[in-house]
Amino acid sequence: MWNDKKKAITFSFDDGCRRDEDVVRILNKYGLKATFNLNSALLGTHFARDDNYKISPAEAAVLYKGHEIAAHTLSHPTLTLLPDDKTVVYQVEQDRLDLEKLVDEKVVGFAYPGNGDGEIFDDRVAKILAEQTGVRYARTPLSSYDFEIPTDLYRLKPTVHLIDEKLFYLAEEFVNLKTDEPKLFFIWGHGFELDNGDGFDLGTFDGFCRYISDKKDIFYGTNAQVLLEK
Repeated sequence: MWNDKKKAITFSFDDGCRRDEDVVRILNKYGLKATFNLNSALLGTHFARDDNYKISPAEAAVLYKGHEIAAHTLSHPTLTLLPDDKTVVYQVEQDRLDLEKLVDEKVVGFAYPGNGDGEIFDDRVAKILAEQTGVRYARTPLSSYDFEIPTDLYRLKPTVHLIDEKLFYLAEEFVNLKTDEPKLFFIWGHGFELDNGDGFDLGTFDGFCRYISDKKDIFYGTNAQVLLEK
């Protein structure tokens, strides 16, 4: 179990924005691991929700070395609103295959995208992913606020959103946790959220990573490592 450790920490970042350069730098500084969920058809384009441009394909192949690349659909649609199963499969599976070619590594993870226009996943979509794609786990944006090991890997709930006010409380609880059962602290977010000006900036992220790092009883891994290789 995680190199004989009972606790693990992992990060998941969506969208591949320019701020990921700083995110990766800080993660590497503290020996932490993350999964980066990318839209292969949008790499190198402007990201409409902020002033960051998306990482280019060539940059992605280099920047995320040592971390995990996962799929996030080709063009970031809300999958539940797509008209048929074939379109869902195409958006997910073609993105996954394109990313495999880009980084020359197996891609097995996925994060559900959403544009604020409806539920971003449902039973139909989760079933399609499980049965008609090469995806082996799919992360939702729904926080569990606990450290239990997920049992439904196609409706996967992370522990907490990066900029949630409960983040530091949960981090302290997890670091001090004594357990004989496997426990997982799973943080998700977006690099561009570190530019929002709401008090959670790169300095805060650096401090958070410093606090949770270098603990002898914690395994630090990518999403695939903590979910599939335990």
